Amino acid sequence: MPAMSGLVDFDPDEDVGPLTGKVILITGGTAGLGRATALAFARHGPAHIYFTGRRAEAGASLASEIKRIDPSVGATFLKLDMLSLASVKAACETFAHDRLDILMCNAGVMAVPPALSQDGFETQFAVNHLAHAMVVRQLLPVLLRTAEGPGADVRVVCLTSLGWRAHPKGGVLYNKVRTKMEGIFGSWVRYGQSKFANIVYAAELARRYPQILSVSVHPGVVGTDLVHSLTWSRKAFVRGTNWVQGISMMTPEQGRLNQIWAATAKRSEIVNGGFYTPVGVLRNDMLDDDAKSPEIARKLWDWTNEVVAGV
Repeated sequence: MPAMSGLVDFDPDEDVGPLTGKVILITGGTAGLGRATALAFARHGPAHIYFTGRRAEAGASLASEIKRIDPSVGATFLKLDMLSLASVKAACETFAHDRLDILMCNAGVMAVPPALSQDGFETQFAVNHLAHAMVVRQLLPVLLRTAEGPGADVRVVCLTSLGWRAHPKGGVLYNKVRTKMEGIFGSWVRYGQSKFANIVYAAELARRYPQILSVSVHPGVVGTDLVHSLTWSRKAFVRGTNWVQGISMMTPEQGRLNQIWAATAKRSEIVNGGFYTPVGVLRNDMLDDDAKSPEIARKLWDWTNEVVAGV
């Protein structure tokens, strides 16, 4: 595997210790980074892996592949629609274990056309932030109970992107998130807003519940459906931006490394609430004043909880 910045020698097969007894949930687990991550985890013997998606066939395929790797690993597909908070809530209510050690908020969309979710929110903000906030709210009690156990090491890993830098002033335009937010470069501003929310929400989760290790990670620019499904012009924009910065497109096997590292590295090596670029490089210094602001973080947390609590 080509060397990457930071922990260049990190290998998910050799550098991840046993996951014996651990229960894991990965959103968007049936394709791309989520699928690649689930398969990496399966090689280390966790008790159970939950993964979400929209297509039952994809869920069955991944469950079968996990069983081929290790028949002792439990595998459960949770069908849900990230554009519906009620669907996300209902899926979380079927979570059947009394512990949850790793929650990976992996699902996401990028630069999609202007649209609204079933709950009336801008699509990218709804999927990338609000749906995951619902997952966290629903599963927080079991995360906290797990964190009370002897030798507990509970983690929440939120995928973000360097695209967070396209966020509007103040981070989130609360007066516009219930609109399509159309405009020049609107798709990238909407994406930036949602990815900004991922960073700030993870940091606030860490402040409020320090017994849970919560971080945000940028996986790199990865050749998954997130990119492949873009329009020609948006795909060209991504590739052109990468070329200017000297960034190469990664495979899912490369792109999964940062999130696997965040979920499994020694706890002492990770700053709670930190923002990491590949692989394992703390980059809080990259964040702007909005992303570092405790007041903005509290506002996002309170506003978000009010939204998801109303479902």
